[in-house]
Formats: sequence, C-alpha cells, structure tokens
Amino acid sequence: MESLGDVLKSIPNHKYRQQAEERVKQIMADPLVRKLQDKYPMLDEYTMRINMNRLYQYVTEYRSCSNCPGLDRCPNDFTGHYTMITVEEENGRVSLYDQKVSCKKFIAQQTQEAVRGRIRSFYVDERALSQGYSSMEIFDKDPDREEAVDRLIRYILQTKEEGLQKTGLYLAGSFGTGKTFLMCYLLHELAKSGYTGAIVYMPDFAEDLKAMFQDPMQLKETIDALKDTDLLVFDDIGAENLNPWLRDHVMGSILNYRMNRKPTFFTSNHDLNALEQHFSFTSKDGDEEFKGRRIMDRIRPFVETILVNGYNKRGGQR
Repeated sequence: MESLGDVLKSIPNHKYRQQAEERVKQIMADPLVRKLQDKYPMLDEYTMRINMNRLYQYVTEYRSCSNCPGLDRCPNDFTGHYTMITVEEENGRVSLYDQKVSCKKFIAQQTQEAVRGRIRSFYVDERALSQGYSSMEIFDKDPDREEAVDRLIRYILQTKEEGLQKTGLYLAGSFGTGKTFLMCYLLHELAKSGYTGAIVYMPDFAEDLKAMFQDPMQLKETIDALKDTDLLVFDDIGAENLNPWLRDHVMGSILNYRMNRKPTFFTSNHDLNALEQHFSFTSKDGDEEFKGRRIMDRIRPFVETILVNGYNKRGGQR
C-alpha cells in the first residue's frame, strides 16, 4: 500500500500544493476521522496535520477491510491486520499513536491452525480433520445414527465442563456409517478447548510398525506420542493384520499407560466380544485366548460402547 507521501509525490509539481491540500481536506472530512475527533475531543487540527500519513493509513485500511477480498488478497501493509488509532494527552501535549490490529478473519485462521496443530494423524486422511464440520453433516445427514451423535455430543460437552475423562468411547458399526468422521469431529471440537489428540488408522499402522524395527528411535517417539496425547483414537481396530508384537508390546504398552489416566477411543466393525476373538488369534502363534483377554482388560472397562447405525455413506446404499 502506498503512503500518503508516495501518493503526493506522484502529482506534478505545479499542482502539488493544491492537490496536497485537497487530499488533506478529504482525509480531515472523512467520516472515520470525524468519528475519531468525537471520541478524542482534544485532537486538534495541528496534531492531525503532522500525523496525516497515519490518518491516511487508518482510513485506507479501514476501507480495505470494509470490502475485504479475503486474506489471500489482503491489500493492507500487514496481511490480516489494520491500523488502529489512539490519542493521548499529557502535560497539555496531544499525541496520536497507531498500531496494527488483527482482523477477525486473521484471528479465525490462526485459531483454526492452532486447533489443527493439536491433532496428529497417523495414516488417516488429513481432509477428515481439516475440512470443517457442518451441523447438517453431524446431525441431519443420517437420522439412524442420531442416538450415537447425541451421546458423542454429550461426551464432548462433559469433557469441556469437567475436564479430561478417564474413559473413552467405542464406536461399533457397519462399514461406512461415519464412525471415523464422528471421531475426527470429537478431536476437532475438543482441540478448540486446548486438548491434544491423535488418530491412528490401525491396518496401515500395523504394517508400518514392521519398518520401525530398523529405527528404534522413531518407534519409541511414536509410542510415546500415543501414550502422552490427551485424546487417542484407534481407528478401524480389528481390521489390522495382527501379530503378537503389535498386540503385546505396542498396544499393550500404550493402553496400560493410558488406563485411568487419559481416555482412549476406538472405531470398529466388531463389537467388543468379536474384538476379543480377534486379539486371541495371531497369524504367528495361533490361538492365544489368555493374551486376547488380557488386552481386552485394558479396553473393555475403559470405554462406553456406542452402536453407530445408518447407511453406507461411501457407497450411498441404505
């Protein structure tokens, strides 16, 4: 944005004085400046004239904000900010000060980025966390899942009012009923209150853990991150290619640390009994009922099961 001085320098010399005075009169007569005078009665003409460049910036940026073209095309000197004027009087001397103030759109953008920064995604499509959520998508899209949505909302409100809960939720249901979507909504809403979160897509996570054998530091950092985050979601649990190491040393370690400390959430096509059967059999060691029951002892008492009914939203079939 050009300053008032730059604007005036562009005027030919023989017209400079006249044009400069006209420009000053326009600024002095601007409704925004008049309003400033009403707010600060001690603001005299002399103070205004020696601060004309500040007033020009003030008026120009206000107009830009009034017809905002969007943050990506913000014409102001400092993107997402506008000039604010204050006037102070001390010992009979009047001084005019300007400062840059964040606009509402900039604040909203920063808030949204802060929310997203509190959520980590492991192998889950980032769009599920970044696209935002409409009330229609949550409440109205599928009446059959209304009961599940209602319980999820109550859990979110309870956490906001009382703080982090010790128990989480287990969303069970058929393919495509929106279980992952609802968990991402929960993470997004609670991130607004300052909670950190992580969501892990179990089938891909199980496969990538094999590669982490070669990088113990990355493995430790990943497990520690899942232990420490306020809200942890294991997405599509029961669909992974289970092995004893994943079950006993990774899942067991994470769940053992979190129980009675921080809530863990799950989405699955299995109910809890079917999940126990899944954990009781591995491709390597076959039937291990005791170990399946042991891992479930770290899940079952620490979740409330919610059945997510509805039609398959991926295929659009009821």
